[in-house]
Amino acid sequence: MSRFAKNPIPALPKVTVSVDAQILFVKGPLGTLERTIHSSIKVEVGSEGVSISAKNNSKLANALTGTFAAHLKNMMLGVTTPFKKVLILDGIGYKTELKGKELVFAVGFSHPVICAIPDGITVEVVKNTIHIGGIDKEQVGQFAATIRAIKPPEPYLGKGFHYEGEVIRRKQGKKSV
Repeated sequence: MSRFAKNPIPALPKVTVSVDAQILFVKGPLGTLERTIHSSIKVEVGSEGVSISAKNNSKLANALTGTFAAHLKNMMLGVTTPFKKVLILDGIGYKTELKGKELVFAVGFSHPVICAIPDGITVEVVKNTIHIGGIDKEQVGQFAATIRAIKPPEPYLGKGFHYEGEVIRRKQGKKSV
């Protein structure tokens, strides 16, 4: 069993956690998140906090207790302070613009690439920097990864999308003798 799930997880101030059938609800000042509980996990909400335990002694159930404890902590953090990711677009002639609920990229292809922004995600574009935010950590990370997959940074010139603070391993070009 995970060390995260051994002790009850205390609820943060202004956050309420409730369980209805096999669905966990976390409600806070920024919104409500819900997650389906796996059938081999038991979640109980008490005065000390939220207790997560395995229903049986299988490897899957023991592994899922820690995973679910981490998901619950991320849900409680997300409804109090939003998660953020920053993507930077490098390259001459590459540009990003926000049109309504869509991002339009000019990244060296013969056509502009259009990416729809999912519900629950906020996006700000400042020059070639994209700020992605939201209360669901999984959704924010997946949307950032989807954008980065459009044009990942290439190793010779470093052109493409990269996360803020990410170090791109550069290769040396051809040498002339």
